[in-house]
Amino acid sequence: MAENILVVDDEQPIADLIEVYLKNENYNVFKFYNGHDGLKCVEDEKIDLAILDVMLPDINGFSICRQIRENNNFPIIMLTAKDEEIDKITGLTLGADDYITKPFRPLELVARVKAQLRRYKKYNTNNQVQEDNVIAFSGLVLDKDRHECTLNEKPLSLTPREFSILWILASNRGRVVSSEELFQQVWGEKYYTGSNNTVMVHIRHLREKMNDSAENPKYIKTVWGVGYKIE
Repeated sequence: MAENILVVDDEQPIADLIEVYLKNENYNVFKFYNGHDGLKCVEDEKIDLAILDVMLPDINGFSICRQIRENNNFPIIMLTAKDEEIDKITGLTLGADDYITKPFRPLELVARVKAQLRRYKKYNTNNQVQEDNVIAFSGLVLDKDRHECTLNEKPLSLTPREFSILWILASNRGRVVSSEELFQQVWGEKYYTGSNNTVMVHIRHLREKMNDSAENPKYIKTVWGVGYKIE
């Protein structure tokens, strides 16, 4: 059964855009342009996830989040035009599960929605639920189940090994993954002389497809003598 998503944002074009993308993923969307109608919807409908704008004309998103948390534990994603750390801390302290700043890429928001719903189901049911297989950050979205990758909403045509390398690096953001570790995980073979060159070639192809620079990389960074990492 399709999940019910609550969207509350007074910027109609943004709310409408979110609605389109969520409906394309077969979610049921309850969309409102003010906070009071959104809160009433929570009382009247079974909501599985809420997307709340912080700045609303009648009641701010932080207040809505706090009131929702009094009786509900479904995931909440906060939207805001601000990029201040204090806003993020406030939202998370009040019970929000994720936080995304405007302007954002709709596909990244959808990926965040999927990830939050999977986590929620995993920890709130007795059924075995697969691990979170979606990674989204900085315009990059990796869907392991569908073996799909998009960058800034444009699909990347990756070979299975290129996808696996990118998935491993993205799963270990901030940590250096050695060439040996990459080779053993992706190729499933013992590391040997020349394996490093094999990894280097695939990294180069990945960077080319992502329009990423080896000298000034946005995504895949080389840690000389050690391996690779994504910040």
